[in-house]
Amino acid sequence: MFEKIAYAMGQAPQAQGGAAPSPIVAFMPLILMFAIFYFLLIRPQQKKQKEHNKMLSELKKNDEVITNGGIHATIVNIKDATYTLRVDDNVKIEVSKSAISGVKQKTGE
Repeated sequence: MFEKIAYAMGQAPQAQGGAAPSPIVAFMPLILMFAIFYFLLIRPQQKKQKEHNKMLSELKKNDEVITNGGIHATIVNIKDATYTLRVDDNVKIEVSKSAISGVKQKTGE
């Protein structure tokens, strides 16, 4: 009884007889998945980061900005890695350049 099962199991690979699929076909789903991730996740994030860096490099004194924390302020001094912001008449804070999320849109222009 066990001999028949063992014989049948030994014959199974020979009965298939097909050639192995090429490596390109085997990796095609992985390649397609990477392409989808690149175009839907990675590339848009890189474009957004490039636009944010451009906006940071174009900031100048007296621009009104909004920080990541939601603070609306005016730039009074620019250093290498930080901005000094005026929040109120006698209130100034120093924030990292990466803490600036955007420039306030001026109305009436």
